[in-house]
Amino acid sequence: MPFNIQKLYFSPVKSISLTNSSNLYVQKNIGIKNDRIFAFTRNIGKKKSKIIEKIPKERNLNYFLTLKNSPFLNKYNFDMIENTLFFKLGNEVIVSINYTEDSNYDILTKELMKREDHIKDTYLLLNKKFPFFDTTPSNSISLINVNSIRDFENKINKSIELERFRGNIYVSDLEPWEEFNFIGKNIFINDCQFKVTSAIPRCSATNLVPNLTNIDINLPHKLRVTYNHIKMGIYLTPLNEGEIEINDKIMIE
Repeated sequence: MPFNIQKLYFSPVKSISLTNSSNLYVQKNIGIKNDRIFAFTRNIGKKKSKIIEKIPKERNLNYFLTLKNSPFLNKYNFDMIENTLFFKLGNEVIVSINYTEDSNYDILTKELMKREDHIKDTYLLLNKKFPFFDTTPSNSISLINVNSIRDFENKINKSIELERFRGNIYVSDLEPWEEFNFIGKNIFINDCQFKVTSAIPRCSATNLVPNLTNIDINLPHKLRVTYNHIKMGIYLTPLNEGEIEINDKIMIE
């Protein structure tokens, strides 16, 4: 039985903020266009940063600034409009750069290091062909079942914001946890075909209140206690190109 897309998001910079969108472009064997194409490195120097920018198999999550190792990032936002990347605090633009010019990257990183003076060695990277996914060197799109979140909320008696899970595609007319039955199958949205590869294990980044640095729950622990696993959502691999929109129907193979 088909079900519908409720919300769509992409995140231009790895681990930092989400951009709500009415439609997204899917790229074969890559993911959502402009999703996680930027990343900030962490304490590995310029030479190593340039290596992992180009070669996904050399990457390690510890090489990047993420919400798990740097929760202060959660208060910042990044938006993209055409060739401009905006660094924001709330809705206020701190600085913007034309990201087609490599020389502009230092402007942005210096501003971040000025505001967070404990950061001493970070570089902004860009790779549109091999984005900076947690699944690197594999590429992926994430789908979240809103009703699984609601079931979790009911069982722990606490409201859980959708944005904590940083998904690309949110659906709301499935039974709770039904999405796990899709693993190993193909799904279709418009003319786009995806392979469902695995469930998504969750880390401490989900403990953070969206857009704040506050921690108000040990979410992976609560998942394990409640369901005997720490998973929320599924990973998709796109098998062709195309566009998806809110309210599009999703069909299972």
